[in-house]
Formats: sequence, structure tokens, C-alpha cells
Amino acid sequence: MAGRRSRKPRPPLDPARLDELALAYVGRFSTTRSKLRSYLARKVRERGWEGEREVDLEAVAERLARLGYVDDAAYALSKSRGLTARGYGLRRVNQSLRAAGVGEEEAAPAFELAQEESVESALRFARKRRIGPFGDGSGDRSASDRALAAMVRAGHSFRLAKAIIGLPPGSDIDLEMLRETG
Repeated sequence: MAGRRSRKPRPPLDPARLDELALAYVGRFSTTRSKLRSYLARKVRERGWEGEREVDLEAVAERLARLGYVDDAAYALSKSRGLTARGYGLRRVNQSLRAAGVGEEEAAPAFELAQEESVESALRFARKRRIGPFGDGSGDRSASDRALAAMVRAGHSFRLAKAIIGLPPGSDIDLEMLRETG
């Protein structure tokens, strides 16, 4: 392979380099303590460890959380806002936060927000997909079933999805009725 330089192997990590990696990561990405620990564990696996003591990823993540660089509750709330704004429901928010390693206590405000926004979020999803009152009315039974499945996969309750899909195209939307349904 003429003209290609071989890369010099990266040096093993030590506590100072690990801190630099952690700070660079939290500087670039909104993250949780769990995601930060996973990232750092991967870097230690890839590059090795040269520190005098055994690596303590939990301590690094907790220190950055104490300093305010990592905030699981703020991450959860931001993720919840983003997902509901895109039309996803409570179950999808819950899945996303669990995957990010957010604890129940930190996730509680995010779940409350997703619950409060559930009807509006489901309507956003329906508008985007042209379902129910936003459709053209030419849908048959199988199209209705596919729309219902899509809404449920997006994290909306079966009852709320069925109520929205059952609305005729162009009809007025009764938010109170949908809130009682959902």
C-alpha cells in the first residue's frame, strides 16, 4: 500500500487522559452517567490502562455529574421534549430513557411531560403520517390496521391511537374527548 502511512498506536490511558476523554465527550454530547461510563469503558478496552490503580469509571462519571457536566434529569427532560415534539408517545420515551440508563427518579419529570403531551404528540404523529382526521379518506381496513400498528409502535396507547384513526378526515378534533380516551 504505497503512499499510506501506518497509524501509530494510541498510548494506553491513564487517569489524566481518561479525564480528558470524558470532558471532551460531555463537551460534545448531551449524555447520562451510564452512557458516559459505557463510552469510557469502550475506550479503556480499545487502548488499555496504564494507571497505578484500577480504573474507576463510576467515580469519573459521578465527579462530572457533581460538577454539573452530566445531568441525567435534564437529559431525560430534553429527550422527552424532543421525542414528543416528533410525535412519539410515552412508551417510546420510556424505552429511550431506559436505553440511556436514566433512573426512575431522574426520569419522573420526563414521564410527566410525555403523559401531559400524549394527545398532542399522537396528533402530531397522525398529521405527519396523514392518519385519521389528517388523511384523505380513501383508506381501507388494512390501511387503518397499518396506521394503528404504526401509532402503537410509536409509543401511543392502543385506545388513543384507535380513537384518532377513527376520526373522519377533516373533522374537528375534540381534545378533551381524546384526553379522556388516552
